[in-house]
Amino acid sequence: MPCEIIAPALIPRRAGDRVKTDRRDAAQLAILYRAGALTAIHVPTDQEEAVRDLLRCREDIRADLLRARHRLSKFLLRHGRRFTATKQAWSKRHDTWLRAQTWPLPALTQTHEAYLRAVDEAVARLRTVDGQLQALGTLEPLQTRVQTLRCFRGMDDLTALTIAAELGDARRFPTARGLMAYVGLIPSEHSSGTKRTRGAITKTGNAHLRRVLVEAAWHYRHHPFIGKQLRRRHVDAPDVAKQHAWRAQQRLYRRYRCLAARGKPKQHVVTAIARELTGFVWASLTP
Repeated sequence: MPCEIIAPALIPRRAGDRVKTDRRDAAQLAILYRAGALTAIHVPTDQEEAVRDLLRCREDIRADLLRARHRLSKFLLRHGRRFTATKQAWSKRHDTWLRAQTWPLPALTQTHEAYLRAVDEAVARLRTVDGQLQALGTLEPLQTRVQTLRCFRGMDDLTALTIAAELGDARRFPTARGLMAYVGLIPSEHSSGTKRTRGAITKTGNAHLRRVLVEAAWHYRHHPFIGKQLRRRHVDAPDVAKQHAWRAQQRLYRRYRCLAARGKPKQHVVTAIARELTGFVWASLTP
């Protein structure tokens, strides 16, 4: 028997219906299903769900690393220790400077070593998870999707793997607009009669997927160009994906310039670029 899992939060309910029994629920579900008023959810495969968990574990490690770095830097600032050799923090020179710090009291030395050890542990955990994610990117069906997505500007291994795992099979969306709505990048709207009012984006759906798409959209403010790294990612990639990626660069760059010239804030412009980039991603994953 074919089976579909329905999203409970999207089941239509009448405001005055205060009688709930299993028999009434079953009859109501049958009526709504026949009318096409129920929304079925996508069930990811075990492989996709496992990669999602590891990707979200990486995000947690990144947050831990950020907190550990903040604690160390603020401890140094409280004691007037500032790194002024370069403007770039957490580089090799900055790391050498951190480990060369000496303190007049043993308690301060122990505090510095504890904060530094927490940063080192978070960096080591992050590197371990990154290596594991690189290995998972070579497994099907993720490998084919990752190869396709890596053709786009701003989407290297990690971003492509995140989109491939969080999105799943893009063919379940009949149109690109459906994927844009799923990601939550379409504007909210409250219109009635001749009045048409649009607001901020809906921010519904998968927040992880929306975040990586917006991050990738920032790269399209630059002139269309295929550099050394992007050319390397094009090796063994489908020709259709490369064509979609190049058209995306040309169109989204023009779109960014047009919206920026109209005085739109950069955050709003990049959000609009991310919405259109979602359409190109859908087109490349649904040949």
